[in-house]
Amino acid sequence: MTTLLERAPVPVAAKTPRRSVTALFVIALFVAGYTGFRPPGEWAATLQAVSLTDGFHRRFLVGTLLKPFGHGYLVFAVASFVVLGAVLVAVTLAFFRSRTEIRRLLIVAWLLLPTGGYLFHEVGYFDQMLYLLLFGALWALHRNRPAVASAMMTLSVMVHEIALLTVLPVFGFALLRKVPFRRACALVAPAALLGAVILALPPVGPGAIDRLRRSLSTADFPYRADALALFGRTQTESWRLYSITGVLLYLLPIAIVVVGGFLYLHRPALAAAVPVAAIAAPTLLAFGGWDDARWGFLLVTNFVVVLWLWLGHREAKLRQMAVLTALFLVLTHVPMPYFDGYAPRGLTLVTPVEDLR
Repeated sequence: MTTLLERAPVPVAAKTPRRSVTALFVIALFVAGYTGFRPPGEWAATLQAVSLTDGFHRRFLVGTLLKPFGHGYLVFAVASFVVLGAVLVAVTLAFFRSRTEIRRLLIVAWLLLPTGGYLFHEVGYFDQMLYLLLFGALWALHRNRPAVASAMMTLSVMVHEIALLTVLPVFGFALLRKVPFRRACALVAPAALLGAVILALPPVGPGAIDRLRRSLSTADFPYRADALALFGRTQTESWRLYSITGVLLYLLPIAIVVVGGFLYLHRPALAAAVPVAAIAAPTLLAFGGWDDARWGFLLVTNFVVVLWLWLGHREAKLRQMAVLTALFLVLTHVPMPYFDGYAPRGLTLVTPVEDLR
């Protein structure tokens, strides 16, 4: 029985990255870290304190695991950097285990784009845990352990419900390249069903927000009351606080570029529907919140991961390289403003005189 999507080409012998490409990767990693590195913010630390045992029914997995260690900022900072470090290890392994130059250059390009700095800027946000679980699930799938992969993705919706529009579609795409359609649906179903249950339940139990506020009032960092307020609002109340149209207008040009580029490489066909859906799914996050730059980061990241999976062991032709080069040059112009008053660091040693006027 064949899978819904085309099967990956027959594996070829692994190739050692050329020194020049390896040097590019090291430089790109350094530039990304220099551009966006910062300590975890109070918003991220506050959300990491949210736990199921305290009565929270969304985004509770990380906080539940960390609760035995207390609500100290050091606990949240260490956990944040451990997750970021694990993501960087996964990216590094993907680079060195890639068997084609195009896959390696794809990772380098993602790090050099605004997404690279944004990855470091996002330290402490649950997005990093979501993609860490996705990478673990993809590894388990590669090792022919689909049940383990499915369990990891089920955990992802307990980390953050946006897993339904970010990592889960990518996981579904990866599944359809390896197993038949019915088997893929069965493996995605636990995460999808649990996500639906989480969204159907009230975000928080009675009095839970006030109890956590009292607990965090003695913590050694200024917790963000507005972060906890997220759990007390309905989605309709949240929609009154921002312009969905404004967020969509930010995301749609990015979506058009990445989807259009992928379709040019893939050629429009029925088989392209699933990877295109996996790439474009984060655009729907415009209806979930106002973090437009963050959604843009996730949109471009999904594109890179899907393209990396789709390429498999195929080396890009000259025409494809030209298309990808042009596409990534366009994406360098995507603005991704940072949170909390931070800004990307420039690569100059002094501030330009024009900025001082």
